[in-house]
Amino acid sequence: MAEITYHKDGNFFVPDLYLEKDNYETDYIVGKYGHLRLEYLKNYKKAEYIIMFMNKILRKHIVETDKQAKRKFEMLMKEMLEANPIDENLKDTNSLKWTGLMNNYKQSVEELILNEFIYI
Repeated sequence: MAEITYHKDGNFFVPDLYLEKDNYETDYIVGKYGHLRLEYLKNYKKAEYIIMFMNKILRKHIVETDKQAKRKFEMLMKEMLEANPIDENLKDTNSLKWTGLMNNYKQSVEELILNEFIYI
């Protein structure tokens, strides 16, 4: 665990916390699920967030969560469409109904993803 140093700012001692360069998949762009997980940690699991930050594993956790959630989303959407197929002709004949069905599937899958990967 990293040692925490402090500097005096007026009457207060402020910790010197800075992000160090983390080389964990620097070319990976964190997506929606990674950002949601980060915000959840910052707002509701502050101790866990600080521990990961101090141990320099926060980026790895966010990237892995994002990747796993995306893979699970794709897999569940595929399963949802196989179990409840939507006629492709519906897209041409009644696009609003097709869009509504697809949005319903997406919301159902997303609810599972959020409960499994983000809000834990």
